[in-house]
Amino acid sequence: MMTKEEKIAYWLDLAEYDIETAKGLLQIKRWLYVGFMCHQVIEKTLKAYWCKTQTEDPPYIHNLAQLAIRTDLYGQMTEEQQRLIALLMPMNIEARYPEYKAKLEKSMTDDFCHQLTDNTIELHKWIKSKL
Repeated sequence: MMTKEEKIAYWLDLAEYDIETAKGLLQIKRWLYVGFMCHQVIEKTLKAYWCKTQTEDPPYIHNLAQLAIRTDLYGQMTEEQQRLIALLMPMNIEARYPEYKAKLEKSMTDDFCHQLTDNTIELHKWIKSKL
C-alpha cells in the first residue's frame, strides 16, 4: 500500500509526463490531443491534491470541477482558473468520440493550443504550490 506522499508523487509524475506529451503534440500540430492532454494534466494534479487533503483515494471521475470543489480548492481559484477548468472539461470526452471531434477541432488553432498549454502549466504549478 502506498503512503500519502507516494500517492501524491505518483499523480504528479503522471501529470508531468502529460505536460511533456502536450508540448510534443504542439510541435506536431495535433491540436485535438493537446486539449485532451491538458485536461489530463489538471485531472492528475487535482488527484495529487486530493491525496494530500482527503483520507480516501481520489474517485474514478474525470470532472475537473467536481475534483476541485470536493477538495475545497475551487473556491481558492481565481475566475480565470475556474474558466480554464470549464474550458478543459469537455476536452476529455469530446476528444474521444467522433461526433464531437470535428466540432472541437474547429476551435483548436495553433494560438489557442499554445495559450491553453501555457495556462494549463500555470494552473498545474499553482495547484502544486498548495501541496
